[in-house]
Amino acid sequence: MTGQSLLLLLKRRIWLALPLLVILAIGGVLWGQRSPNTALNPAPPAASVPPDASSELVPSSPPTSRSSASPSPTVTPTSAASPTQTPTPAPSPTAAVDPNALTAAEKALNEAAKQKIARSGTASVDNLVEMRVAIAQGVPALSLTVTQGAVLVDAQTGSQIQDLSGSYSLQPSGDGMQLDSQALPFAIRIEPTPGGSITLGDRTYRGRFVIVNDAGKLWAVNLVNLRQYLYSVVASEVSPDWDTDALKAQAIAARSYALTYHFKPISSLFDMGSTEYYQVYSGIAREADTTSQAVDATAGEYVSYKGGVVESLYAASEDIVAEAFQGQGMSQLGALRLAEQGFTYQQILEKYYPGTKVGRFQQDY
Repeated sequence: MTGQSLLLLLKRRIWLALPLLVILAIGGVLWGQRSPNTALNPAPPAASVPPDASSELVPSSPPTSRSSASPSPTVTPTSAASPTQTPTPAPSPTAAVDPNALTAAEKALNEAAKQKIARSGTASVDNLVEMRVAIAQGVPALSLTVTQGAVLVDAQTGSQIQDLSGSYSLQPSGDGMQLDSQALPFAIRIEPTPGGSITLGDRTYRGRFVIVNDAGKLWAVNLVNLRQYLYSVVASEVSPDWDTDALKAQAIAARSYALTYHFKPISSLFDMGSTEYYQVYSGIAREADTTSQAVDATAGEYVSYKGGVVESLYAASEDIVAEAFQGQGMSQLGALRLAEQGFTYQQILEKYYPGTKVGRFQQDY
């Protein structure tokens, strides 16, 4: 029978085509299941972070005026898995564990694990932004103390120089530096062990350090994620005993202010300074539970005007705001009074930054 005759027969007796259509449909499903072009396991998203400070290691002096608002922050995802990648089979489901059935020891381990996750900050979007904060600018020498171990790296080549543990003195030497009596290149990076901290001078910090010899003076920059940066800033700027909504308003104002400098940094070496000229960043010594909770409760939130990030100026009182910023900014004491009267942190921010809203950046999958 020719193909034309077969089509004529099927048109007259359409029920004969049904088994053939079923077979084709089943074959299509099976082929779709076996096709390697379906990306079942996309790679985890990557944060947009500032370039390594070793790209251009030349500090510059602070500006005479602060930066203007910058575009809304985004987080760039990585692409999905390659079409030729073999999909990883999904794990088989497991039965739910009854928390009441755990022993006392198991409950303690479970709670310790949850606390560790909370401290690591993996759930906070603020961890996706790395701030570069100048904590020493043009000083003749630095004292350094490493208590939990760290690695000293050449900031330009990325090669490891040595392990660090203990106390050291760092000084300029010609075009380079000296760590005690050891000669170093002009730019170094110090990488602490995970969860570790480093004391520079009389303050202890989380994160990494880049230290540069510029014209015989040392510049030290702390590379720290936005979450841990704000833990210090909020606790350094206001009292941890303040009303919760006042603390949240401060956390958002500090985050928005920091983001403007993250997107429009002062120099190729650092985003901003650590003094009251910017906002006070004093390491971990001032951190408190209430201020850290305010940071986490508002994670990713910033003062927004038409989608952009507002440089949210603030000062202690209305008088200082009027004198320093021509009345355009938040009074910290005024925010406290409003919070005590029942204003929410959103209402406080809208009062002090008219026409703005509270925006939020988030991880983009």
